[in-house]
Amino acid sequence: MVKAAQSLKELVDNWQDVEQKVNEITELEHQGDTITHKIAAQLHRTFVTPFDREDIAQLAHTMDDVTDFIHAASDAMLLYKVDPPGQRVKELAGIIVQGATEIARAMPQLRHRGELKQILKRCVELNRVENMADRVYRSALAELFADSTDIAHIIKWREIYEHMESATDRCEDVANVLEGVAIKHG
Repeated sequence: MVKAAQSLKELVDNWQDVEQKVNEITELEHQGDTITHKIAAQLHRTFVTPFDREDIAQLAHTMDDVTDFIHAASDAMLLYKVDPPGQRVKELAGIIVQGATEIARAMPQLRHRGELKQILKRCVELNRVENMADRVYRSALAELFADSTDIAHIIKWREIYEHMESATDRCEDVANVLEGVAIKHG
C-alpha cells in the first residue's frame, strides 16, 4: 500500500514513462491482492488469532481497497491519456502517501497491548489527513469546473479525483478498524 502510494506520487510529480510507472502500480496492486488472499486463507486455518478475526479480515480488505483506488487513479490517467497532472493531483497524491505511511506506522503497534493506545493517536492523524484530502478534493472539483469547458477533460479528471479521494476515505476506514481493535483490546 505504501509503495503504491509512493509510486502514484512519483507518477504525478514526474510525468514521464507513464505507462511503465502505471504498470509498476498495477504489479503492486496484484501483490496486495495476493497478500490479502493469503491473510484470508491463514485466518481460515488458524484457531486462535491475536484479536478478532473479523477485524483482521476487515483491516486486510480496507488496506487492499486503498491500493485498489491508487491503482484505479493511475490506470485512469493512462487510459484517458490525460495532460500532466496539476497541483491538486499532486497534493492528493501526497496526502495518500501520508495516510498510507501513518497506517504502516500503526500496524506494528498491534503486536503489543501496551502500544494499542498509541494507535488511537494514529487514528486521529488519519482522520485529519482524510479531512485535508476532502478539502483538496472539493477545491480540485471547483477549479476543474471553473477553469474548463471541455466536457471530456472534466469527466476524466473528476473520475481521477474521485479515485484519489476514495483512497483517503479507505485510509479512514482502516483507522476506524484500528480504533475498534485498540479500544476492545487496549
